[in-house]
Amino acid sequence: MKNFDNLHTFETLAEKVKSQKPIANELYAKYEVKRGLRDLNGEGVVAGLTAISEVKAKQLVDGVKVPCEGELYYRGINVKDIVADRGMQRFRFEEAAYLLLFDALPTRDELERFNALLAEMRKLPKNFVRDVILKAPSRDVMNSLARSVLTLYSYDHHGADISQENVLAQCLRLISVFPMFSVYAYQAHMHYNRNDSLIIHKPDPELSIAENILRMMRQDGKFSELEARVLDGALILHAEHGGGDNSSFTTFVVTITGTDTYSAMTAALCSLKGPRHGGANIKVMQMFEDIKHNVKKWGDEGALRDYLKKMLDGEAFDHSGLIYGMGHAVYSISDPRADVFKGFVQKLAEEKGKCREYKLYTDVERISQELIMEKRKIYKGVSANVDFFSGFAYSMLGIPMELYTPIFAIARIAGWSAHRLEELANASKIIRPAYISLCGRKEYIPIEERK
Repeated sequence: MKNFDNLHTFETLAEKVKSQKPIANELYAKYEVKRGLRDLNGEGVVAGLTAISEVKAKQLVDGVKVPCEGELYYRGINVKDIVADRGMQRFRFEEAAYLLLFDALPTRDELERFNALLAEMRKLPKNFVRDVILKAPSRDVMNSLARSVLTLYSYDHHGADISQENVLAQCLRLISVFPMFSVYAYQAHMHYNRNDSLIIHKPDPELSIAENILRMMRQDGKFSELEARVLDGALILHAEHGGGDNSSFTTFVVTITGTDTYSAMTAALCSLKGPRHGGANIKVMQMFEDIKHNVKKWGDEGALRDYLKKMLDGEAFDHSGLIYGMGHAVYSISDPRADVFKGFVQKLAEEKGKCREYKLYTDVERISQELIMEKRKIYKGVSANVDFFSGFAYSMLGIPMELYTPIFAIARIAGWSAHRLEELANASKIIRPAYISLCGRKEYIPIEERK
C-alpha cells in the first residue's frame, strides 16, 4: 500500500486520520442511538416484515417475554425437521432452497426438475474460469467470489432487468455457480500463491451441491456418504436466518435501491466476509488451536477452566476477553443450529477417530457457559452458537479454512435470493435512517489565510 513516491504526504494524511477522536460512548446513550439496531435490552429494532423465515428465542409467559430454547423456521417449517433424515436417502439443501424461494415443499417430480434446472444453469461462459478466476487469483476466496459474481453481469444481456422473472433466473444461476466459483478460486490460490498442483474438476450434474463441493475440492474426487450428508446439513442450517442478519439485511438495503442482482449479491458477500459475521468460525478454530497449545492435558478440567478464565479476563489468546463461538445476539438458552451441528460433529468424530477432540469441545462449551454467566451476571443463559462446532466439522471434512466463509455464502445465497425477490415484490421505501450530527459549525477560511 505504501509503495508510492509521495510516501511522506501519505503518512502526514494518515496522522490526521489517527488524530480524529472517536465519538464518546456516553453520547450514544444520551441521544438514545440504538447501536447495531438493537436496544439496551438486546431487542432488535423492527426494520421490516418477512414471510421467509423466523428466529424464535423468546416466548410470552404471563404477558412477559422470557428466553426459551432457540428455534429456526423456514417458511414456517422447523429447520430441524428439514435436516432430519427419517430414513429417506436424499440430499436436502436443494429442497430447502426451493422452500425458501417458492414457499412450498417440492413434490418428488418438482424437486427432480428443479435439480435438473440448477445443473443446466451450472454452465459458465466460455473461458470464464481461465480469464476471470485463474488469471487474477486472490489470497482471499471471498474476494474472488465477489469478483466472479460482478463479472457475470458483463455476460448477461439482461443484467439490469429487475423483473421478478429475470431476477429469479439470475438467482438460480448464482445458487448453481457459487460452489464452482468458490472451489476454483481456492484451487487457483493454492496453485499460484502456494505453489500447489492445479486440479479443476467439473461438477457432476447427477450429484447434489454438497457432493459436488467435496468432489471438486478433492484431488481424487472421493468422499464418504456421511461426509456429504454432514456438509448437506451444514448448507441447510446456513441457508437463512430470519432476515435480520447483517448480510441478509444488506441484501434488503441494496435491493431496495433498484440495483441489479449481481451488485446486490456482491454487497451481501462483502458483508458476510467480515469476522464478526461469516468468518466467525475461523476465529473459533484459531482459539481452539491456542487452547490445545496452552492446556497440555485436555482432560484436566482445572487447567482448562483456569485458561478459559484468563481468556475472559483478556489475559490469553487474542486478549479480547471473548470465548469465541459462545453467545448470540438473539439466542440465549440454545442455538438450534448449534444443537444440530453438535450431532454432526459427534458422528464425524467417531468416524474420523477424533472423539478426544470432540470431548475437548464439549468441555469448553460447558465450562464457558458457567464462567460467562458468572463473570457477566447473565441470568437469561448463554449457549454455543453455530460457529462453535461448524469449523470443527469442516476441518474433519478436510475443508480448508479458506473455504469456511465461502461455504457459508454457498448456503446463504438461497436466503439472499428469497429476500431479494420478496423485497422487489413489496417495492418498499429506500432505507434512510437518521444520524445525529456532532460536527458543530465552522467558518470557511480562504485558502490564502489557512495555516
